Amino acid sequence: MNTAAYLRRLGLPELLNAPTSAEGLRALHVAHVERVSYEALEIWLGRRTTVDPLESAQRIIGGRGGYCFHLNGAFSALAAALGYDVTRHVGGVQTRGEEPGITGDHLVLTVRGLPTDANPGGEWLADVGLGDALHEPLPLVAGTYRQGPFQYVLRPSEIARGWRFDHDPSGSFVGMDFAMAPTDMSAFVDMHRHLTTSPSSGFVRVAAAHRRDASGVDSLRGLLLSRVGTGLRSVTFDSARDYYAALADVFLLPLDDVSAGEKDKLWRKVHDAHEAWLAGEPA
Repeated sequence: MNTAAYLRRLGLPELLNAPTSAEGLRALHVAHVERVSYEALEIWLGRRTTVDPLESAQRIIGGRGGYCFHLNGAFSALAAALGYDVTRHVGGVQTRGEEPGITGDHLVLTVRGLPTDANPGGEWLADVGLGDALHEPLPLVAGTYRQGPFQYVLRPSEIARGWRFDHDPSGSFVGMDFAMAPTDMSAFVDMHRHLTTSPSSGFVRVAAAHRRDASGVDSLRGLLLSRVGTGLRSVTFDSARDYYAALADVFLLPLDDVSAGEKDKLWRKVHDAHEAWLAGEPA
């Protein structure tokens, strides 16, 4: 992995040879969620991806994003390259109407060895792949935490030896549980295949993107752009020009790696799926 190029993508070239610290981890986390969008447009472009962290990192360096397996996978490789003690864990996201479970549909990271006055144990939950959730790492200590307009709860999981993250009520999901046992990326291969190909997958049904900042989150679902937090707004795009302008300006996704022909096909797919949704038809 080109660590220097990754840090330049995050606007943090000065961290290349910096000692590890809680403040350094926070800077990396904040820059990542603010500059690298949560997105799965590769699925809608008909492009295959893997859960290989180096492949994901290269795509991020090139100006794209990804979803949790890509974002947290690449971030874990970057943090390890910089000397951080990072561990991968199997997690499960609970959506509305579903029961909690560690289903393997989410990759979670913890980082240890970074004590502060507020977190003397020095262990942190670092998750740049939760879409509209964390802006900065959370101390791996049970409690209630506020980040911008959102309030989160971290507590012991009731379904496994691990932890439970409760999202803000305004969030896109209810919460997430994860087990403390370490894992490697092979644990997510089958779920990645399901999430990127199954008609029941949310990534396959809806072309979505999220980008978090200190005061809220911007979310794009189909052609609907919404803002939760400071500057609450909602707008539906009716032209390819406006759609791609929003991807570039709001989500920092200029799609320089996508040809004009591919953009035309992507727009028609997203537009048709959005129209079908409005009509109450299956996507």
